[in-house]
Amino acid sequence: MRLTEKNLREKDFHNELQSRPKGRFENIFYKSIANIWDDFYELLKKDSRNAEVLDYGCGVGPSIIEVSNYEPKKVTGIDISEISIKKAKDKTKFLGSMVELKVDNCEKTSFKNNQFDLVYGHGILHHLEFSRCLDEILRILKPGGSLIFVEPLGTNPIINLYRKLTPKSRSVDEHPFTDRDLALLKNKYKHVEIKYYGFLTLIFFPFYLNPNKSKIFKILKNADQILFKIKFFRYFAWSILISAKK
Repeated sequence: MRLTEKNLREKDFHNELQSRPKGRFENIFYKSIANIWDDFYELLKKDSRNAEVLDYGCGVGPSIIEVSNYEPKKVTGIDISEISIKKAKDKTKFLGSMVELKVDNCEKTSFKNNQFDLVYGHGILHHLEFSRCLDEILRILKPGGSLIFVEPLGTNPIINLYRKLTPKSRSVDEHPFTDRDLALLKNKYKHVEIKYYGFLTLIFFPFYLNPNKSKIFKILKNADQILFKIKFFRYFAWSILISAKK
C-alpha cells in the first residue's frame, strides 16, 4: 500500500484519535444534524439490497451494522487506520462473512474495476485528495452504481473561524467542501443530488436535548430546508448529503 505524505499524516492523526480514551469535544454539536443521518440511511437502505457495498473510510465501523440489516450481498470496509480497522472488526465480528474489513488507501484501493454497486462514507472525502478519490470511486463502481456521502461544508465563516481557533481538533490537511469541489463532482458523475443541513439547528442547539424527541428541533430542521431553497443560505450550512450515479 503506497502512501503519500498527506496519507501518512492522516493515518497518524486517526490512529491517535482512536487511541484517545474520550471523543472530541466537537461531538456535542453533531445532534444539530441528526436529520442528515435519517436521510443518509434511507438512501443506503434503498441502494444496499442485494448489492456489493463498500464503506469507504469506514473508521471504527459505525454504519456497518446498520447497513448489514439492509440485506446486501456483502459489506466491505476500508480505512487507512489500523486501530480503526481493529475496532471495527471487534464490533462486527458477529456478522461473519457478510463483512470484510481491511486496511487500505482510499485514494488508490486494491479493488478491481467495476466491483461495487454502492460506495458510501461519512466525513472521509474532505480528508483526501478529492479529485483522486472521485476517479477511484468511478473505477471501482459498476456501471449505474451509486455514491452516497455525508461531508462538511467550508463556506460558513463562523464555522471556519472556529476551525482556525481549534486546529488540534482536526487534521492539518482536511478541506471541507466548497463550490469548486461540488462542481468537480457534477462534472464526473451523473444524477448528482446535494442536500444541505445544519444552520438554525446548529445556532440553536443549546435549546434542545434529544433531537429525535424535540419539537424545537423539528421546527428548526424544517425551517432550514425552506431557507436552503435559497442559494445564499446554503453557504451557512454545516454539512451536505451527496448522492450520485456512475
